[in-house]
Amino acid sequence: MSQFFNINLDNPQPRLIAQTADILRKGGVIVYPTDSGYALGCMLGNADAQARIRQIRGVDDQHLFAMMCRNLSELGNYAKVSNGQFRLLKANTPGAYTFILNATREVPRKLQHPKRSTIGIRVPEHTVVQAILEAIDAPLLTMSLHFPDVDIATMEPWEIRERLERQVDLVIEVEHCLESATTVINLTEDIPVLVREGLGDITPFGL
Repeated sequence: MSQFFNINLDNPQPRLIAQTADILRKGGVIVYPTDSGYALGCMLGNADAQARIRQIRGVDDQHLFAMMCRNLSELGNYAKVSNGQFRLLKANTPGAYTFILNATREVPRKLQHPKRSTIGIRVPEHTVVQAILEAIDAPLLTMSLHFPDVDIATMEPWEIRERLERQVDLVIEVEHCLESATTVINLTEDIPVLVREGLGDITPFGL
């Protein structure tokens, strides 16, 4: 049965954050709140956990993970960023964006787009996620949590736990989790391209 943590959004409890990090390091899969709804997460390099997440979502290997990074310094280890791209990212992170960037060799091939060698990367503006990332001292592989037969925006965290109690290792609840989508922007070319408009403001990108 999965564990259930209620973590304070403004002041995440260090003990619960440490336990979350331990679960992830041991190969666990977590349901956690982000600045754009609940998501599934696991550690980079854990193939079994990645397979479990794909099974929960009902997607195949062609459905790509995004990568949660603490900051631009960590992002730079996994994505090739030009000076112009860096200025855009610095001005607009952290935030509710997913940026499509060219992947570096640090990103396993299975996590990259098979034809374009790109990776989706987020720098979240969420205290709990940032605390988890700091505790694991590494990025988090992530995929939005969706159910085909129910609107997750109407579900309480304990209902998510009941549904997934034998499929995930931990469900994290916070006081409020906005259920929406990130804005997805492709930054692999000279001009930003809007892939999906969501919570993040598109104006700074000239879109």
